[in-house]
Amino acid sequence: MPHLMSPGTLPLPAETAGRTGLGVPGWAHPMVAPQEWAALADPGLPLHWAVLDVAGGPGARPDPYCLASADRLHGADVAVLGRLDMRDGARSFGELVSDAHRYLDWYRVDGFYLAHCPGGPAQLADVERTAATLRALCVQQRRRRGRHALAEGRPPGPTAYAGAPAPPRPSPALVFGHGSHPHPGYAELADQLVTFCGGWPDYRWSQAPEWTASLPAERFCHLVHSVPRTHIDEALRIARWQGAGTVYFTDRCARGGRNPWEALPGYWDEIVSRLGPGVSE
Repeated sequence: MPHLMSPGTLPLPAETAGRTGLGVPGWAHPMVAPQEWAALADPGLPLHWAVLDVAGGPGARPDPYCLASADRLHGADVAVLGRLDMRDGARSFGELVSDAHRYLDWYRVDGFYLAHCPGGPAQLADVERTAATLRALCVQQRRRRGRHALAEGRPPGPTAYAGAPAPPRPSPALVFGHGSHPHPGYAELADQLVTFCGGWPDYRWSQAPEWTASLPAERFCHLVHSVPRTHIDEALRIARWQGAGTVYFTDRCARGGRNPWEALPGYWDEIVSRLGPGVSE
């Protein structure tokens, strides 16, 4: 199969590149979870990316609270990813591209998190087409904004922070939220694959296939809920053994239909300190 693009490594801040860091799969709306969103902009946080999910996607109109939160993360040099739900391949190409346009126009995202991304060989060509289009849209939007800024005599960038020029935005990033190990061909399309998404009991006995060993750790992410505080170190060891450079662990549970990713873990400061000593102390 001729591939339309080859991914680079996910662009990381210099202080977090090359070591285990956090990927945040999406807090609740900023009005409901202001503490959570504020925590992501803390200086020195070992954060690789954060997902923005306005209303099961970009929503029907721009949301000023979400825009303000995204701008704060841009100011902290955090990659903000718009969440696109692929529904295991059930969503049409047109729907995904339409949502991507809104994320770029309204929130100036740096890339996309493809939730429920299919992982079988039969869907590989469709996902390749979607990934190539999303990358092209990101590049096109960035160039357009840069030209407008220069024409107006401003530094290129989404906005300015405290009167200073905006920091340079990272390259477009695509994270595929498979939740399990996909066909190896998907690794050629994404910057990062989420190869585990689930609860601690399953994670303790999980294994990585042999093909993952040939790729660097920054190409893989694990999202694990229901992790007890007393097992944080064990969870980190599993992630490192399996070669995952980005993680998110929480003691929140999925019981009763609750979303375990919407709130801060009870041990947020502790896990931040494990990954970036002294950051939250």
